[in-house]
Amino acid sequence: MRSEHPEQLERIDLPITGMSCASCAARIEKGLGSVEGVSQATVNFAAEKATVFFHPDQTDVPHLIDKVKDLGYGAKVEKVFLPIQGMTCASCVKKVEKALGSLKGVIQVNVNLATERASVEYVPGAVGIADFKKAVQDAGYQLLEVKVGDSTLREEDIVEKERVAREAELSKLKLKFIAGALLLGPILILMYGASPLERWLGLSRGMNFFIQFLLATPVQFWAGWQFYVGFWKAAKHKTSDMNTLIAVGTSAAYLYSLIVTFGPHLIMVKGLMVDVYFDTSAAIIVLILLGRLLEARAKGKTSEAIKKLIGLQPKTARVVRDGNELDIPVAEVALGDIVVVRPGEKIPVDGIVREGYSSVDESMVTGESLPVEKKVGDSVIGATINRTGTFKFEATRVGKDTVLGQIIRLVQEAQGSKPPIARMADVIASYFVPVVILIAIVTFFVWYLFGPHPALTYAFLNFVAVLIIACPCALGLATPTSIMVGTGKGAENGILIRGAEALETAHQLNTIVLDKTGTLTKGEPSVTDVISSEKFTESEILTLAASAERGSEHPLGEAIVKKAKEEDLNLFNPKDFHAIPGYGIEASIDSKRILLGNLRLMEERGLVLNRWSAKAEHLSIEGKTPIFLAVDGEIAGIMAVADTLKENSKEAVKALHRMGLEVVMLTGDNRRTAEAIARQIGIDRILAEVLPEMKAEEVKRLQSEGKKVGMVGDGINDAPALAQADVGIAIGTGTDVAMESSDITLIGGDLRGIVTAIALSKATIRNIKQNLFWAFAYNTILIPVAAGALFPFFGILLNPIFAAGAMAFSSITVVSNALRLRRFKPPMN
Repeated sequence: MRSEHPEQLERIDLPITGMSCASCAARIEKGLGSVEGVSQATVNFAAEKATVFFHPDQTDVPHLIDKVKDLGYGAKVEKVFLPIQGMTCASCVKKVEKALGSLKGVIQVNVNLATERASVEYVPGAVGIADFKKAVQDAGYQLLEVKVGDSTLREEDIVEKERVAREAELSKLKLKFIAGALLLGPILILMYGASPLERWLGLSRGMNFFIQFLLATPVQFWAGWQFYVGFWKAAKHKTSDMNTLIAVGTSAAYLYSLIVTFGPHLIMVKGLMVDVYFDTSAAIIVLILLGRLLEARAKGKTSEAIKKLIGLQPKTARVVRDGNELDIPVAEVALGDIVVVRPGEKIPVDGIVREGYSSVDESMVTGESLPVEKKVGDSVIGATINRTGTFKFEATRVGKDTVLGQIIRLVQEAQGSKPPIARMADVIASYFVPVVILIAIVTFFVWYLFGPHPALTYAFLNFVAVLIIACPCALGLATPTSIMVGTGKGAENGILIRGAEALETAHQLNTIVLDKTGTLTKGEPSVTDVISSEKFTESEILTLAASAERGSEHPLGEAIVKKAKEEDLNLFNPKDFHAIPGYGIEASIDSKRILLGNLRLMEERGLVLNRWSAKAEHLSIEGKTPIFLAVDGEIAGIMAVADTLKENSKEAVKALHRMGLEVVMLTGDNRRTAEAIARQIGIDRILAEVLPEMKAEEVKRLQSEGKKVGMVGDGINDAPALAQADVGIAIGTGTDVAMESSDITLIGGDLRGIVTAIALSKATIRNIKQNLFWAFAYNTILIPVAAGALFPFFGILLNPIFAAGAMAFSSITVVSNALRLRRFKPPMN
C-alpha cells in the first residue's frame, strides 16, 4: 500500500554494503519499493546509501534492513552501550526501552537493570549520541557523560565513569541511611515508650507527636527526597514506577500523622485515641535505603567480569620508532608498529613475532594453563604474559579489534541481551505498578466500608502496606543479574556467549554435531607410524622420505619433513626430483633412487608388495594414509600419515555422553576414515562424505527429526551449518567467519569447553528460574497478605514497617542468588 499523505511519511538513509555494480542498486531499489508501507526508495550506488520514505504505521527500519539482507546485501549498523543512571525497577527499564526504541533509526534496544546500561543497535547517520541522551533525559533518567569517538563510547571511559558514579551513589545512600537511622531511633522510643516517658518526664501526648514530627520530617523530605523526584518524573510522563509506590505510601503515613498532630479534631473518632504513624513513614524510608545500599553493592559485584577483562590490558607499550625504543600508551600503538616485549611483561596488542623466541602464558585469554612456545611467524595475543625470552612483534590488531577487545565486546553484548524467559517478566512489569496502585485503592475502600472499628485506621494501614510491599525491582533484577554473572563466568573459562538466547537454548540441546577436521582433529596431518624392513631402520626411512619431500608444499610431504625435523635428522638435498600428480614423487638421494607414493604407484612400477599390502590395508582401516617408500626398486618401508585427534577430544565426547547427549561427527572424508576416528573416541553417529555446501542441510535434517542441535566447527565452510543449528559453537582457533556465525565461541579450541558451556547454561537458567520464582512468589503471596486477606481467618495484618523490610529483602535475595553463580566450576576441572 502506498501512502498518499507525505506529511505522514518518515525518511531513513540506510548505508548499504555489498553492492558491486549499478544493477545491484537497481535490485535493492526495487526490493525496498515492494515493501508494504514504502512510498519511495532510491539507492545511490556511488554513496552506497538507500533513501527510503515509508509510513511508520505499516513498516519500520528493522523490516527495511531485513529486506536488504534478504536481497543478499547488508545495511551498516552500529551498536553502542549507554550507561544510564536513575533506574530502580523493571518499570524504569520499560520506559527507557520505549524512549530509545521510538527514535528513528534505532533497530533494537535492550536495557539491563543490573548493569544500568542500554544496548542500542542503530543506523549511523540517522540517529546519534545526542539523540540518545535527549530521549533518556525526556524519559526522566540520566545518560552518563563519557568521551565519544566515532559514534561509540570507549569502554575504559564508561567503566571509570560508572565506578565514580557508583561510589558517589553508595556514599550518598550510606549518608542518608545512617542519618535516617539515627533519627528513626528516637522516633521509635517516643512511639513505643510513650507511657514511661509520660510518667517519668511528664511528656504530654501532643508534645510527643510534635517531637516525632520534627524528627520524621528530614527523613521524609531529605533522606526520601529521591523517591519524590522519581515519582514526579514518572508522573510527568503519565507513568508510574517503584518510586510512585514508595512516595505515595510514605506520604500517606506522614500526612495522616501530620493531621493527627496538628488537627486531630478533623479525624477524631469518639472514644478512640488516634495515633501517629511517623515511625511507619520513617522506618519504611530507612529500610528501603538500606535495601538499595546493599543492592547497589551487590550489583557492583555482578559486573566484575568486564572489569577483570579490562584490567588485563596493559597501560603502556614499548615500540621501535626511528631506531629508538619508546614507551607510549597502548591506545597510541598503530598497525605495523614493531613492539618490544621483555620477560614478565604483558603483550600490549595482537601481532606476529618478527624477531626472537619465547614462551607465552595465554591462560587469561584462552584458558590453556601451559605456556605456548612462540617463534618468528607465530601470532601473539594482547594481554597475555611473556614468560622467558625477549622478542619483537609487528602489531596487526589494535584497540577494539584485538582478541581482548572482541572478547569484551561479545561479553557486553551478551550481558545486554535478554533471553526469551525474560519476556514474561517484562510483560508483567509493564502492568505491575498500575495494578498494585489499583489493588491498594480497592483495599482502602474495602476496609473503610466493611472493616472493623476503627475502619479508617485499618484502611489506611493496609493501603500503605500494599503499596510498600510490592516489589517491581525484584522482577527487573531476576534475569539480568544472572545473565551478567553467567556470561562473565563463561568469559573467565574461555567461553564467549554472544547472547542470552544462546545461553538459554544451550541447556535444551540433545545432539552435538562435531565437524572432524580442525574440531575433533588438529586440522594438520602428522606422521603416526613408521614401519621399517630388515634392510632399513625407521630413522633411515624417515631421512630418505623427508629428503625427497624437502621443499614440498604438499600437506603429506610437509608432515613427513616436520616429523624428521622433530627427531633432529640430517636431510639430504634431492636430485632429479619429479612429481607424479595423484601418485607421489621420485628423486635421487645420496646416490639412491627413491620412489615415494601410494599403493597404485608401487603397483604401476611393478614392485613386489608381498606382506606390505596387508600392512597398508590395516593402516587404512585405522583411518590413516599409507605412504610407501621404495629404494632402488625395492620397498623399504611404509609411513602412515593422519590428521591426529586433539588431546582432549576423547575426554570431551565421554563427558557429552555422560550428560545424555548424542554425538554426531560430520566430515567430508570417506566413511572408512570417519569410522576409524569414530571408533577411537566413541562417536554415536557418522555423517561422512558430506560436501561443504551440504553441511547446513545435514543439520536441518537432524532438526527435522525433532532434535535440538548444537553444531561445532572452525572453518569458513562451517559457517552456514553454525548459523542453521539451534546453537552454533565456533572453535576460537578457527576463522573469523565461523566465529561471527556462531552463538558461542571456545577461545582456546578445547572441546571440553562445550561441556562447560552446556553446564553453565543449565546453571544460569536454573538460577534465573529461581529468581523469577521468588520474585513472582513474593509478590503473589505477600500483596494479598498486605491487603489483609488473612485477617478474617487468623486476625493477621502486616505492619507497613515489616512490608518495607520484606520489599528490601526481596531485591537483595534475587541479586545474592545470582551472585552464587560466581562459584560455578567447570565440570571437567
